[in-house]
Amino acid sequence: MAPHWERLYARKQVKMKKTPRLLVTGATGDTGGYAIDELLKTSVSIRALVHQEDERASRLREKGIEVAVGDLLNLDDVTAALDGITNAYFVFPIQIPGILTATSYFIQAGKELGLQSIVNMSQISARRQAKSHAAQDHWVSERIFDYSGIPVTHLRPTFFAEWLVYRSLNILKSGTISMPFDNVKHAPVAAEDLGRVIAKILLAPDPYKGKTFSLYGQTEYGYSEIVQFLSNSIGRKIEYHSIPIETFQDAMVQQGSPAHFVQHIVSVARDFLDGQFSGNNDNVEVITGVKPLDIQDFIEKNKHFYLQETSKHQ
Repeated sequence: MAPHWERLYARKQVKMKKTPRLLVTGATGDTGGYAIDELLKTSVSIRALVHQEDERASRLREKGIEVAVGDLLNLDDVTAALDGITNAYFVFPIQIPGILTATSYFIQAGKELGLQSIVNMSQISARRQAKSHAAQDHWVSERIFDYSGIPVTHLRPTFFAEWLVYRSLNILKSGTISMPFDNVKHAPVAAEDLGRVIAKILLAPDPYKGKTFSLYGQTEYGYSEIVQFLSNSIGRKIEYHSIPIETFQDAMVQQGSPAHFVQHIVSVARDFLDGQFSGNNDNVEVITGVKPLDIQDFIEKNKHFYLQETSKHQ
């Protein structure tokens, strides 16, 4: 049998002659799910990495997608998922620690298997001096990817618009949105827009290799404006209460949120007040050819989540 390095080299040479084969991690999440929806419009081969075997994995298979079940914190799982892959999307859940280990495993497996490019989901607050441990780790993760020699594109989105969907039940129950953000403006970005960006770069990575893109929605708004849009859309008065960061932190702890996540969100709240999540650009439109959703359009498109909850409790 040929030595290990010779087998790897032969595998790389074969791969270079093949059409792209893509891996999407976080395939049952928002950005990964939307990226897959976009990729399904093409004839490219897609493998989805999911954390567990469930109905969501079954739905992916029904769409004709190859499904790999595994954990980004398991090197063997990552190696199996990347075998035969040319370009990959990497995303790690912000709720748990471990992104640096996951990044290292992804790179090690990718180097062994001849991975040609990576799209990395980071965050807009990622920087060396970040007070959030998770945000700082995202910055270090970016640097590890850069040092690997595998061409990578970093995506740094501002807050996702989806938090209005995640919290729809709580918002309806209380009739309020209570956040420690005063009325600082930002342009929430929708996961479907991020999915289009991810898909575009996976399909044609060369123009984007080695670059970092901050990503925003269409228009900046303060939370008092966002809440008014929501009230108008669902036909129910929702109020915005700006609360102290300490009150917000206590509420998260009482709800049983993991300490890692609490530390991140509280630190991010301070970043938000300092304008770290504000700003705007046309990166989404330039990369995808489509303007990103405005938060008003996002609310209108997703108001059924609120209307469904309202009908359940009538």
